[in-house]
Amino acid sequence: MSLTDSQLATLNAAGKEYDYYAIANLPGIDHLPYSLKVLVENLVRNIDGANITDDHVKALLDWDPAAEPSHEIQFTPSRVVMQDFTGVPCIVDLATMRDAVKDLGGDPEVINPQVQSDMVIDHSVQIDKYGVADAVERNMDIEYQRNGERYQFLRWGQQAFRNFRVVPPGTGIIHQVNIEYLAKVVMTKAQAGGKNLAYLDSCVGTDSHTTTVNGLGVLGWGVGGIEAEAAMLGQPISMLVPRVVGFKLTGSIPEGVTATDVVLTITDMLRQHGVVGKFVEFYGEGIASVPLANRATIGNMGPEFGSTCGIFPIDGVTLDYLRLTGRSEEQVALVEAYAKANKLWGDTSDPNYVEPQYSEYLELDLGTVVPSIAGPKRPQDRITLAESKQKFAETLPSYETDKTEQQPVAVSTDFRGDFNLTNGDVAIASITSCTNTSNPSVMIAAGLLARNAHAKGLSPKPWVKTSLAPGSQVVADYLKAAGLQDDLDALGYQLVGFGCATCIGNSGPLLPEISEAINANDLTVTSVLSGNRNFEGRISPDVKMNYLASPPLVIAYALAGTMDFDFETQPLGVGADGADVYLKDIWPTNSEVEAVVNGTVSREMFLKDYASVFDGDRRWKGLDVPEGELFAWDGNSTYVRRQTFFDGMKATPDPVQDIHGARVLALLGDSVTTDHISPAGAFKADSPAGKYLTERGVEPKDFNSYGSRRGNHEVMVRGTFGNIRLKNQLLASVGEEVTPGGFTYDFLTGQPTTIFEASRDYIAHDVPLVVLAGKEYGTGSSRDWAAKGTLMLGVKAVITESFERIHRSNLIGMGVLPLQFPAGESYESLGLDGTEVYDISGIDALNSGTTPKTVHVTATRADGSLVDFDAIVRIDTPGEADYYRNGGILQYVLRNLMK
Repeated sequence: MSLTDSQLATLNAAGKEYDYYAIANLPGIDHLPYSLKVLVENLVRNIDGANITDDHVKALLDWDPAAEPSHEIQFTPSRVVMQDFTGVPCIVDLATMRDAVKDLGGDPEVINPQVQSDMVIDHSVQIDKYGVADAVERNMDIEYQRNGERYQFLRWGQQAFRNFRVVPPGTGIIHQVNIEYLAKVVMTKAQAGGKNLAYLDSCVGTDSHTTTVNGLGVLGWGVGGIEAEAAMLGQPISMLVPRVVGFKLTGSIPEGVTATDVVLTITDMLRQHGVVGKFVEFYGEGIASVPLANRATIGNMGPEFGSTCGIFPIDGVTLDYLRLTGRSEEQVALVEAYAKANKLWGDTSDPNYVEPQYSEYLELDLGTVVPSIAGPKRPQDRITLAESKQKFAETLPSYETDKTEQQPVAVSTDFRGDFNLTNGDVAIASITSCTNTSNPSVMIAAGLLARNAHAKGLSPKPWVKTSLAPGSQVVADYLKAAGLQDDLDALGYQLVGFGCATCIGNSGPLLPEISEAINANDLTVTSVLSGNRNFEGRISPDVKMNYLASPPLVIAYALAGTMDFDFETQPLGVGADGADVYLKDIWPTNSEVEAVVNGTVSREMFLKDYASVFDGDRRWKGLDVPEGELFAWDGNSTYVRRQTFFDGMKATPDPVQDIHGARVLALLGDSVTTDHISPAGAFKADSPAGKYLTERGVEPKDFNSYGSRRGNHEVMVRGTFGNIRLKNQLLASVGEEVTPGGFTYDFLTGQPTTIFEASRDYIAHDVPLVVLAGKEYGTGSSRDWAAKGTLMLGVKAVITESFERIHRSNLIGMGVLPLQFPAGESYESLGLDGTEVYDISGIDALNSGTTPKTVHVTATRADGSLVDFDAIVRIDTPGEADYYRNGGILQYVLRNLMK
């Protein structure tokens, strides 16, 4: 009898009986971390005798905290969540797979999500209009004009695919909608015989900040769209049982400190500790005093730590939040009964509580946290607010050039009047993002600071683009109910939309006069946002330095107007009474914030706003929706095109081959992000993507963004490695100027050119390509096009010092080989400069069913001398090896479905 049979038991909750898989009596369960108990339940429930067996469960129960990951398991998420930037290409791929199945003689209906799959359209709204009363309506009108074609396609998908729901535009941000509505914590499904099975909610999402749901005790993380599609089609996710870092929280947040300051501090600590590929789990008596919104804020920043997840256990705080957000009492009772029955209850005062064992330990006394910001280009680069002016002054020179105007530049505008612009000025101060708008304490704090500033007669500087883009309609409700929206409006923080906005790069254009002054004088202006991402080139093409801060600090910087500012010693302005006003004079107390939160945020708001969450407004309902099981592709579409990945696919894959005669397409440094590889924001008419659209009659004003064009592979491949801040050092190796952007050297023509044009030349001459890079390659968002575009450029292997988790797996998912230099080595230490010709041998060992630990790389210089080394193969599991042998994960899944 397998564990699936022996562990099936009955659970009583609120007078109802449920079947469930009991793990509480399994030997070794007591001391496992909460997150690994979730994996135990997942394995027991999904035992099939092949991919998942009793032995896999027993090996997990025997987990050694000190061991390095080596044991592979198959994780089967209960559901998938998507946002539209990554979700549209997912549905494009599924629609294309239906075509491929038909071409191979199969039934297209086999391509259907096997688990509940939800898409929240939150990434497309741009801040075109701001600082005016009807900004939100005007921005939504523009959003539909830009994206109507994409939204029609998604409406088709909604009716064509089973188990697929769409949350329309203007509702909120995916992760906030997830914790406020979609997440169940414990799910149920009907069984034969009439009884429901209760089982743990878990999810993967096509956005790295899926970890927000970890605050609810739901295990989930971000994956690339490629892996998400496989999960939708019932394919388990292959993973190694990770090391788990126990992070103990003690104490309480002091006066003047926000949840944002806490997450920036934790991010700093965990990045320094090193948690890539590990689980992080928060525990200890102190977590009972951490509100759920703060837990979600902490969990949200998992990608910034570098960990797979950052999870809290289920306890009374979880139940209170479920009640507040409108979940039924029956559901709350089920969550409590299930967690207690399966030893998942995290209340340290419970007599049955056993403290888990962890692989590594960290601890933070919340009372030691101080106000902080992070920047100017990475979330983990924390700066205490007290040091911010000094640190900015030290960093600024590295962003200036000999063309930078040092004197103030006069600017004249109709919208904001006349003023001078200088280096360090804050051009964007935006309250946005899933990190903070899901947290009432920091949003109310921002509103109270706005009220106090307004009462003193203060206002933002005229050059600051101000915006408020909440993560759900509930935020707008409680700000209005507290009377704080009027004060935010008075400071230019009118609602501009419900979505990611500035954080995803949709900050919208600056005033033309400001943009012209910045570019004509090479000014280094800054942005401040309450988001989680501040990578180079992401927020705005006009802004070089980007800082993360809490919502109230965003407003404070808008009032100051510059990063060259010390809030302790410099006044924000002169009040109506003629006295200087400092930040401390308008900063609300913790008790004031708590009183407003308790007095305004109500269960009724959540019930009202989520009652018709899938219905959409008049714009959504008015879309003309195509019908049929197969999508009718429009050959003239510049948004949605039939994908080419399955063209010519055979029923069985060809053997994998060694790589011979490869050239280097890009030679890159450390911390190359997925934004560098596949930017999401705006692009210019003279870029390869811009030229493609212009040739098809699209005017630059209608380009939209790379993110919104992800359903069109022709645009996306032209944008790969196209970030305006990317520096390809290969140009320096051949004596050319390193021009930032998507440029390289074509060894076939002996000329510098764009990466896209060089790739076409290499492909035409059957020359394979490689990319060389440093540490932390592929940090940042779970961006499948960073891997898809790499493949479509003809890159066969990427050789780095280290990879970030999601991008490494995405490369394998597209059939690109991830390799690492030998430990302690780099391309610099090996004397490589990218001008060599590369041969990689030993890859073909995969054809025998084994995965080599290393492959041999030979780099031949122009003078005939050789550099040899053994590169580490970063195909980490047998499942990943299967994907690589098939040319990618989707080909693997499609072939299996056809069988």
